[in-house]
Amino acid sequence: MTQGTNLPRVGGYNQAVVLDAIRTAGPVSRVELAPLTGLTSQTVSNVVRRLLDAGLVSESGHAPSSGGKRRTLLSPRPDGAYAVGVQLDPDAAVVVVVDLAGEVLANRRVSLPDGAAPEEVVPRVAAAARRLTAKAQVDPARLLGTGIAAPGPIDGPAGAVVSPPNFTGWGRVPLRAMFEDATGMPVAMDNDATAAAIGERWIGGRKRAGSFLFIYLGTGVGAGIVLNNTVLHGDSGNAGEFGHIAIAADGLSCDCGGSNCVGPYVSPAGVIGDLVQRHGAQAAARIGVTGAAAAVHRDWKLLRQAARAADPAALDAVRRAGRRFGQAARGAVALLDVSRVVLGGESIRGIEHILCEEIDAAVNATSVARVIRRIEVEKSVIGDAVGAVGAASLILHGNYAPGWGMLTRP
Repeated sequence: MTQGTNLPRVGGYNQAVVLDAIRTAGPVSRVELAPLTGLTSQTVSNVVRRLLDAGLVSESGHAPSSGGKRRTLLSPRPDGAYAVGVQLDPDAAVVVVVDLAGEVLANRRVSLPDGAAPEEVVPRVAAAARRLTAKAQVDPARLLGTGIAAPGPIDGPAGAVVSPPNFTGWGRVPLRAMFEDATGMPVAMDNDATAAAIGERWIGGRKRAGSFLFIYLGTGVGAGIVLNNTVLHGDSGNAGEFGHIAIAADGLSCDCGGSNCVGPYVSPAGVIGDLVQRHGAQAAARIGVTGAAAAVHRDWKLLRQAARAADPAALDAVRRAGRRFGQAARGAVALLDVSRVVLGGESIRGIEHILCEEIDAAVNATSVARVIRRIEVEKSVIGDAVGAVGAASLILHGNYAPGWGMLTRP
């Protein structure tokens, strides 16, 4: 049943709308906020006063004079709020502290033992987060919580990960509750690709307003979907499982049980395996790639370096992966009708331009809407740390981004 709302909730929603407009539009005056938000000038003035009193925005100068009184400009206050972000990978957790403006104040990579259990991982990461916030000298009163970018699949409503690939022995793990106990603060959790998309929307401001498909490459591959500034989660919190889009492939097995999913072909392990199979041991040895399951991270770094240096075998393997990405992205773009594809994640470092070229060629050659507008294909505005920054953005976005939840939550 659809829930109603009341005036205090509308006030909180309007405050989020105005703050989002200030963040997205950059330094902006009260006069400009009225048409941007659809609110009356009096409502804007009242909301801005509350935001100033709360320390979330500041008066940051004046607009050039147009003959009358110079308009005062408003900007977000970076020290208005802080959040911790944690990106979990099988071998490490990346922890960051982020301010309201999206700047990373401190970061640390926490190594995790092979096959570590959740009961070992959570306290270790939580302790690193505490040390990091102390190092960043964050005001505890303005630290809103911790965001977790977790490997999927997840049970979003329950805050649990459910048998994620590459996490040996992890079944159904109540990760959100475990981090709440370990940190003593509010915790938000989402799958890593959706968290990255939320971070891209939150940090990207004007550049990421509207709609886009965010393709995320880490140990595996996923996607986050933003339509008209709204992040799609799906009923269980697993919208955007890009790695399970079916393509014309050669029958590699996927962890979902399928044999034509794009994920096994474009993951680091899949691209390494393709290089060894297609170009042989001599090419692999030249690059330094072993193909061993335990050496994926090292092999992937060497393969990317070789591709940047135009090694023919490495470049061929990466371009083949890019064409697979493009094959899957073409269908996703047609389904979603987005005008932008964004590529990010630590595993694309140094080869972004190659993958973007191949995806661009695919989606703009066959897009249903290509006669109307071109689809932009770009790398993340955040960079390598998009997963961890996205995790922190789960907290900032959840507290300050306008959404129906503000009007209907108890």
